[in-house]
This record gives sequence, C-alpha cells and structure tokens, in this order.
Amino acid sequence: MAHVSVTGTGRTAFGRRSESIKALLVEASRQALTAAGRPKIDAVFVGNFLGGALSQQEILGAILANELGLGPIPAMKVEGACASGGIAFRQAYQLIKAGEYNAVLVAGVEKMTNVDTETVTNAINAAMDAESNESATGLTFPGYFGAVANRYIHEYGAQRKHLAMVALKNRMYAQANPIAQFQKAISLEDVLTARPVTDPLRLLDCSPISDGAAAVVLQKSESGVRVLSSGQASGTPLMQEVGNLLRIEATHRAAQQAYAQAGLGPEDVDVVELHDCFSITELIAIEELGFADRGKGWEAVEQGLTQHGGNVPVNTSGGLLSKGHPIGATGIAQIVQIAEQLNGIACNQVDGARIGLAQNLGGTGAYSVVHLFAKEGS
Repeated sequence: MAHVSVTGTGRTAFGRRSESIKALLVEASRQALTAAGRPKIDAVFVGNFLGGALSQQEILGAILANELGLGPIPAMKVEGACASGGIAFRQAYQLIKAGEYNAVLVAGVEKMTNVDTETVTNAINAAMDAESNESATGLTFPGYFGAVANRYIHEYGAQRKHLAMVALKNRMYAQANPIAQFQKAISLEDVLTARPVTDPLRLLDCSPISDGAAAVVLQKSESGVRVLSSGQASGTPLMQEVGNLLRIEATHRAAQQAYAQAGLGPEDVDVVELHDCFSITELIAIEELGFADRGKGWEAVEQGLTQHGGNVPVNTSGGLLSKGHPIGATGIAQIVQIAEQLNGIACNQVDGARIGLAQNLGGTGAYSVVHLFAKEGS
C-alpha cells in the first residue's frame, strides 16, 4: 500500500525580504512542485497567521492556486498562530490518508518586517485571549516565557548560561544554513550580555521578526520521505489557568499520540526540529518530547546531548532563534529540514539519520503539533 510521503520541498531565504507575501509564497511553492516532478495537485493548504493584519492579504490558498495555475481545486488558509504551518500539514496528511486526495501542496508564509515592531507585537498578541484580564495587563509572549524561564531556573537549579547555550548551539548550526536569517558566529558571552528583553531573556534568547516561506508536496507514494504519524493537542491560552508553568502539556500529548501511532519512542529518533521561539521553550520541549527527563533539559544541553555527537541533534537548521521565525512558514520549514536530513542532503547532516521528528507550537501552548518521518525504505 502506498504511503503518504513528502516528495518535494522548497523554501525561500528567511530574514528581511523585499518581496511581497504572495511572491514569497509562490517562490517556495514552485520549488516544491519542481522537486516533486510537478504532479497533478488536488488541493492547496497554506499556513499563515498575520497575512491580513500586516499585508492585507487573506485568502492565500486561493491566491496561490491561481498564481500557480492549478485550476479550480480546493484551497484554504489555515491559522493556528505559530503552529499554522504544522496544522496545515496535518490537515493535508489526514485527507490524503483518508483517500480524499492523492497530492496536496502545503505551504507556509509570513511577511513581518514591512511594519514597525510595535505593530508586529500587537498583531502577534492576537495569539492570546484578547478578552482576558491578562491581555489587559499588557502581557506579551516574551513576558510569559520570561516568567517561565525564571521559574525553571528557580525550580531546577539551571542558570542563565544554560539558556544562552541553547541560543549558541542553534547559531552554530545556522552558520551552515544558507537560508538562515542569522549566520554570524557568536560567543556565549555575546548571548549573556545582549540587550535585556524580559528577565532573564535577552535579545539572542528570542526568535526574530522574519519574512519567508516554505512548501512541501505531500503525495500518496512509495517514494519520498514517509510521514509515519501526526499528533495534535491544545491547551489553555491563559497563564492563570496553567497548572504548571514548567509544562507545555499540549506538546507532551501530541508527542504521545505521534509515538503511539508510529510504534516508536523518543529513543528511536535521529534528528529533531522543535519550536524554540525562546531559548527556554527548547529546554521544555526536549523534556516534553522525551529527550530529557523532567527538569533535566538544561543538563542535556550542557552535556552536548542535543547536538552532533550527543543523543539526538536538535534544530540542525538553526531553529527559530537563528534560522528565523516567519510564523506561518515555521512548521513547514521544520519539515523541509527533516526531509532533507532523511534524504541525506541537509545542512549539518546527521550521519545515518532514518527517523525525524518535527514539533510546532502555537501561542503559549494553545496548540502543539508533532510529526514523525522515516527515510525511504525504513
């Protein structure tokens, strides 16, 4: 029986781009279609969060299908905050698996640098509950994850240097990634002394404002990188309702679904792309995904267990922290990196990688999506 496989990938460079949101989306999608051999596409899914707010462009699914000349096929935009791309991919995967479609183009895009920082920040805050008293206090995502980082340090004995080690590792990987927003070498001291954002997070502990797009072609096919499983869960968007600030329960639940469907565990995974919107979220994610014991993520980073030569390399693309975080594109870009790793053509290639995992987070844990992939023939 044919599997659901990633048969083509494409992506633009991330960073400050002069092109429009539509142009970025088309560029990445054409690459993916060409790489897949230009199959007949049955549907289009586009992950995007801020197109309407920042570019006055909604209906991106229909726009993309029209620009590519794909005909009057079903098309839609999928919004799930920073997990928009991952959710769009999951919807396409499930519909192919169910027999509705044979080939789907899944893309993600965001254009964020064309407006000022305050406007972007206000738009991003729509990923919180705007009717809550937390929103009225001015809580932002850096503020939320700064509180999480302080609690993590207090509870588990980590230090600020361990947050900086995450940023340093991911910048090291980004130096070899031609599409990464930040490729300049940095030191641990650079991270520790960067401009404060919200204690204890500093500028290099935070993902940047970015433009960019990524795309994949998903097909019912024996060739390509096989999608083994897909898990998704949701959680409260309110800090006051979080039972434990040091948990992102949606990530744990989504991972358990994905592992169970694939009949695998974290010990089987060879390479990971996870959602490091802040350095602290990488520490928590590796714990929720089962790559470190609870409260020991900082030790795994300190011991080099999340890079080449350790247990499982994490964010070999440079992650959101250094590759960049064009929100709607992020979940798809993670999958592109995993597909390239399993095809043996990635930057920072992991020797012998056969199983990969991608985890995409929305909001402060409102959404989380986890996908597992296998190299052809695995």
